Amino acid sequence: MSLFEFLSQYWPRLLSGTGVTVAQFLLGAALTVGLALVFGLMKMSPNRMIKGSAVTYIELFRGTSLLVQLYWIFFVLPLFGVTLEKFTAGWVAIGLNAGAYGAELVRGGIMSVPKGQWEAATAINMSGARRMWRIILPQALVNMLPVWGNLMVEILKGTALVSLISVTDLMFQAKQINASTYMSAQIFGMALVIYYILARFLLTPFMRWLEGFMARKMGRA
Repeated sequence: MSLFEFLSQYWPRLLSGTGVTVAQFLLGAALTVGLALVFGLMKMSPNRMIKGSAVTYIELFRGTSLLVQLYWIFFVLPLFGVTLEKFTAGWVAIGLNAGAYGAELVRGGIMSVPKGQWEAATAINMSGARRMWRIILPQALVNMLPVWGNLMVEILKGTALVSLISVTDLMFQAKQINASTYMSAQIFGMALVIYYILARFLLTPFMRWLEGFMARKMGRA
């Protein structure tokens, strides 16, 4: 089978799988950002219970394998009465895992804001919450966006694991096609190219644009 015939026959399935991969990435990334912000702020709380909860979550999900977490969410939680559909289980596992790493990035970004900014906001009688949202977090966001770009790429690559619970993503479709054609070099080569295009030519430029946009917005261009 020529490469043209191969593509014409299997491209629709690869395109369908790519759509599922993108959906898994977007949902997982959204959950990651939300969890990272919440638990990053919680870890900085002076309240021991709040801080302890954040530390427990961060250490648990950073210290164990994403694959094991995925299996726990999909196969083990139903034993305790919590059942998630496989598509949902996929992006939830990705978001929970990456959120733990993101929480540390949020904390580090906030801590990188110069002390004078905190003192200036306090001097004009800003409340703690208002100071954080209006002064500290926007500056912290600019500082942490470069490393967030790396985390987003890791999330995209991590979506390949959801094929192991039969989510019909790009890797699942590639494995199914390979099982029937045994054209391993062609099919996994195409999957590699698609992942590379998504990461190098779509995700990375977007993150760089966002870095520049936020830098200009904060007057750092």
